[in-house]
Amino acid sequence: MKTLVKILLALLISVSVKAQNTVGPLDGYTPQVGTLVSMLNDMKNRVERTVGNLSVEELDYLMDDKSNRIGSLIMHLAATEKFYQVYTFEGREFNKEEEEQWGTAMSLGEEARDKYQGHDVQYYLDAYTEVRNKTMELMKQKDDAWLAELNAAGNMNYHWAWYHVMEHQSSHLGQILLLKKRLPNK
Repeated sequence: MKTLVKILLALLISVSVKAQNTVGPLDGYTPQVGTLVSMLNDMKNRVERTVGNLSVEELDYLMDDKSNRIGSLIMHLAATEKFYQVYTFEGREFNKEEEEQWGTAMSLGEEARDKYQGHDVQYYLDAYTEVRNKTMELMKQKDDAWLAELNAAGNMNYHWAWYHVMEHQSSHLGQILLLKKRLPNK
């Protein structure tokens, strides 16, 4: 009898506790699109948790003359996602205006090191959030069949493109974590 009570209690607890680390469909999206959006959002949440309490000085820290600032990397994440928005949803690359707004963040390097400094973390996270909100809005207009379609160039399907965005963000999160560990005051 005690074993049965323990099993029922464990089952009750597992049903009443919502899992925090799950990937799956989200309301308002088709199943695969919603699952992809849940993964993208998890990655964004990880970036936000990692940088959320950094000061301007920490965001501006430059480990050496070849590294990037954490602030630049956050802008790079937003710029890359913005590029994939226009590339996958509109079938084009950046226009002149978008290139002026996002080009430096896309290419990083010396120009980005100079441009992206002196801002608080909210400046970077607001840009990232604005781009992500647009991604989520656009994803709601697509379905699972769209994910399997090839882009106009025929070199990738849309599922791979957005998987790449997430994988790219994960890679740069690793850089951010390394830079954060190398901060002088840490």
